[in-house]
Amino acid sequence: METAVDCRETSPEADLVSLLMERGLTISTAESCTGGMISARLVNIPGASQVFEQGMVTYSNEAKMRLLGVKEETLKEFGAVSPQTAEEMAAGGAKAAGTDLCLSVTGIAGPGGGSAEKPVGLVYMACCLKGRTVTERWQFSGSRKEVREQSAVRAMELARRTILADSKEERVK
Repeated sequence: METAVDCRETSPEADLVSLLMERGLTISTAESCTGGMISARLVNIPGASQVFEQGMVTYSNEAKMRLLGVKEETLKEFGAVSPQTAEEMAAGGAKAAGTDLCLSVTGIAGPGGGSAEKPVGLVYMACCLKGRTVTERWQFSGSRKEVREQSAVRAMELARRTILADSKEERVK
């Protein structure tokens, strides 16, 4: 069995893997605009195999519906880049993978594809932990690669904050 993450290594992914290992939690990802970037960063960390179950890249609406159970009505009414879709991706990903936590990201990385209502750099991310989902909206700037990288980092930070908040709530009960 691999040991915990080296304390000298600090990055969003190392911090997240360490926390997941410490709490005995498993994670999956449901990624659209990040295209597997979160999964790739997680598996770079020694010991990730103890906590990372699977990553699902669901770039098309059809894949979101088929693999994650996102409702067609949700996509029609709110669009793929919406808090509603991010929430359904995270909840559906956790269910599909059988994990404690699923982290989802959907957005417009650019340089095209934006609109006045949904500009380039708009990203929604959700973290579903044990059936409870927390969603965030971000507006990033920069190149396509920079938007994707910022999204991956912020999503891993969201997962970490969600786990820590859940732990605080459990102590209060």
